[in-house]
Amino acid sequence: MKLNRRDFVSLGLSVLASQCVDRSSMGADNEAPFPIIDTHTHFYDPTRPQGVPWPSKDDALLYRTVLPKEFQTLTKPFGVTGTVIVEASSWLEDNQWLLDLAANDPFVLGIVGNLPPGPESFARHLTRFAKNPVYRGIRVNADVVNKGLDRPEFLADLKKLIDADLELDVNGGPEMLPIVDRLSERLPDLRIVINHLSNVKIDGKVPPATWQAGLNACATHPKVFLKVSALVESARTDQRQAPSDTSFYQPILNAAWKTFGEDRLIYGSNWPVSDNAGPYQLVFQIVSEFFRDKGRVASEKFFARNAEAAFKWPNRIGEKIDSK
Repeated sequence: MKLNRRDFVSLGLSVLASQCVDRSSMGADNEAPFPIIDTHTHFYDPTRPQGVPWPSKDDALLYRTVLPKEFQTLTKPFGVTGTVIVEASSWLEDNQWLLDLAANDPFVLGIVGNLPPGPESFARHLTRFAKNPVYRGIRVNADVVNKGLDRPEFLADLKKLIDADLELDVNGGPEMLPIVDRLSERLPDLRIVINHLSNVKIDGKVPPATWQAGLNACATHPKVFLKVSALVESARTDQRQAPSDTSFYQPILNAAWKTFGEDRLIYGSNWPVSDNAGPYQLVFQIVSEFFRDKGRVASEKFFARNAEAAFKWPNRIGEKIDSK
């Protein structure tokens, strides 16, 4: 039987999820394990003839070849069944490089590209890459969005994402939240995924009131999602390792849960960048222990179903597709 990507996610490695998630609090013991999708990973290869624009050669931890097979092997004990890659390279053709990397690899469910809106060439490049259904959206920094909100050509390009049924990842600090709020008011049909909890500093205390207010404003828009990612990086101080006690992250996670609820929180790790602050085991431990108390339905949504709603990978994208 030939499996498409969704079949692979549901049937393949998902049985391993029970090793790290206590299923007794999520439903009956005989219930089938659910898929776990990590929606924020980066892959690159500095050994290419052209090299890479990121990470830099002086980054001793990250400057090495990082490909999906390594990540799949690393996360197999935790039951991770698929990933969405976020392109960190600013080089146009690296969008295609990732699509080629994902060809015939059912573990890669989607790619969020790097394609700045605004230039005249945007529509042409978006059409080219979006012919491949693995291409699920683009990521833009919040300052770029802020500058483009009053530019008709910028908003017109983002509307093209809506027309193509693609999403927009937005990255930045807590100041991005009012920007996302304004963008969603302009384009309410655009699916937006806030990256890294807006990179709010995690210190084990109640989060800042301004961050909570911004989060509340964004949550009023039903097509805005919040990616619970970069947790350990945001908690790291002068120590290499972030705190390992899940209770340290409880105030931030409680605020996110209270604001966005079980239908719009999404799991992501930011691997391999997350290795700067802690191993993958720690990243997964924090969120799995938090959601253990939320029950099976909420856990399944957080680890997979909400991502499916945000990124909308198609049912059948297992075939090799030539989008060049």
